Amino acid sequence: MKPLLFKSMSRYFVTAVLCMSAVPMFAQTAPPPSLQAAATAPAPAAAPAGPAVPNNQDYRLGAGDAIGVQVYQSPDLSIDARVSESGVISYPLVGSVQLGGLTIAEAEKKIADALRSGGFVKVPQVNIVLRQVRGNQVAVLGQVSRPGRFPLETFNTRVSDMLAAAGGTTATGDDVLIVTGQRDGKPFRKVIDIPALFLNEKSDEDIVLAGGDTLYVNKAPMFYIYGEAQRPGPYRIERGMTVMQALAQGGGPTVRGSQNRLKLHRRDASGKVVETTPNLTDPVRPEDVIYVRESLF
Repeated sequence: MKPLLFKSMSRYFVTAVLCMSAVPMFAQTAPPPSLQAAATAPAPAAAPAGPAVPNNQDYRLGAGDAIGVQVYQSPDLSIDARVSESGVISYPLVGSVQLGGLTIAEAEKKIADALRSGGFVKVPQVNIVLRQVRGNQVAVLGQVSRPGRFPLETFNTRVSDMLAAAGGTTATGDDVLIVTGQRDGKPFRKVIDIPALFLNEKSDEDIVLAGGDTLYVNKAPMFYIYGEAQRPGPYRIERGMTVMQALAQGGGPTVRGSQNRLKLHRRDASGKVVETTPNLTDPVRPEDVIYVRESLF
């Protein structure tokens, strides 16, 4: 082979190799599938906002309430305090401050005015946080599962809320509830139909409670059945109960008894017990006594 021809072929071979090796340097490689999916995937939806914190600005402070007082840019004036029995807290520089009976907003303004008038802070920004409610309490008594005193956790606690906190009425509890207390400095008393609180969509009877209120559930009215009844004894009177339903409550007459031979003992207006022969459709009244007599045959 001629030397010139060999040199030309060698130069051509070297050029081809260099071109082939340069291709990967300039080629754009495709991204991995995972990166492609991440690039094309839609942005995640924003998380829904959490439930709103209830506004307690209308809550009125009472004895025993624990509060936190914070003053903007004045950490030395930020304290935790408890309202005394007389409604007072002890505050730095100011001394005793009467907060009992004030709303949160009114208490904030009162402390701010005291700091400003005393020359301690020019433009005080006071914030009060209600940490624990102890002052405003409601007593629930009578035929409920857990009688006792319960705090008003919020300023709009209603009768149904407090009745639920007490575990509801017992099996011997009445269908009515009596609320007593004070409104605008005057005695307050209201009789509430308990089933109506929950059966109606919006009941005007479900009133807002105030500190110092008392809820009382009396014992339900009873009737008594004896004689030739399957289960003699006292029973709760249901609404609209008839003599026939009362007899069924007692298990009905025995094999020796007769539903047609009943005697009803009831007190009249003067308190005297009167014996009558009732019809099965007659209504049953509180303290009625039904006697099931033996059959004649």
